[in-house]
Amino acid sequence: MSRAARGGVLSGRPAATTRGRLSSIAIDLFTEHGFDETSVDDIAAAAGIARRTLFRYYPSKNSLPWGEFDEHLDGLRDLLRASADAPLGRQLRDALIAFNTVGEAEVTEHRRRMTLLLGVPALQAHSMLMYADWRQVIAEHCAARLGSTPESHTPQTIAWMTLGVALAAYEQWLHEPDADLTDLIGAGGDILIAGVSSLTAG
Repeated sequence: MSRAARGGVLSGRPAATTRGRLSSIAIDLFTEHGFDETSVDDIAAAAGIARRTLFRYYPSKNSLPWGEFDEHLDGLRDLLRASADAPLGRQLRDALIAFNTVGEAEVTEHRRRMTLLLGVPALQAHSMLMYADWRQVIAEHCAARLGSTPESHTPQTIAWMTLGVALAAYEQWLHEPDADLTDLIGAGGDILIAGVSSLTAG
């Protein structure tokens, strides 16, 4: 599977690697017993490895629900490059949809992962750091398209808007199990297109 076909930072697609397996085990334990009640030792024991081995793959307990974060960021970059000829707003919307598309077999873990990331207070500060890296990928892409710098106001504004579309869709999806995540992201993406057009007009 190519990087472009993988799920992303806000996606729950599990990976067939040790890091992906450890994340899946941790998500199961956090969901069953609670995040605060589950220790790193509990996760290591469930995985059949030593505590120090687990820390070779993840620097902290808070990073475990994020899975293969760096690989996901590479996947997002690939998706954005794949539609380079499209208008910027549509490019962001389509990449966001593809980035967060998961198969039927992966929906349960996807929902568990996002419930943890969006609902556990202990994870919120760490999540902001991860979202910052995710936004930076969007800002860098927008800056390249607009002939600007990633730190400039317009690329940063678009990056925040894009993250907002994803998070709003996920919150709605978690509260309404029958809702379609792709439809929610697509609807928010249409608003993103209008917003990007207003920011980049002229």
